[in-house]
Amino acid sequence: MSTTDREAPATWLSQDAHDRLQAELNELIAGRPVIAAEINARREEGDLRENGGYHAAREEQGKQEGRIRYLQELLRTAQVGEAPKADSVAPGTVVTIHFDDDEEDRETFLLGSREIAATTDLTVYSPESALGKAILGSRAGQTVTYTAPSGADIKVTVVGFEPFGG
Repeated sequence: MSTTDREAPATWLSQDAHDRLQAELNELIAGRPVIAAEINARREEGDLRENGGYHAAREEQGKQEGRIRYLQELLRTAQVGEAPKADSVAPGTVVTIHFDDDEEDRETFLLGSREIAATTDLTVYSPESALGKAILGSRAGQTVTYTAPSGADIKVTVVGFEPFGG
């Protein structure tokens, strides 16, 4: 096992999300010759220091290559299929929490990859987010505190959770 494998935990993805991301990756890879041709065409226009089209095409190529690398790694390590059944909050679970001991202020969301957001109407929180990290491994009835990006400490109680079915 390489160092990268230990540092990059598997991400759970539904089959729909996996298929959508695989199609995006295939499209980006197929588009590589198009962007390369655009760069060559812009390079032939002359002085590269004053060639905005060339620099824009190179920037677009960099973005595309970054997205390709990201998708390749995500799909390589993804766990695809049914959400795992767990006895505590885990990626792939739909979680209901309430805030600051206020039973009426509840929120239900999917704990998983933001890449799955296009396949569900649920809000999706990453397991790497402050809230996600705080509730991972929690059980129904357990209260945890996390620090919001604003610096405020927020106390939440896990009301319940279940495997994602979408």
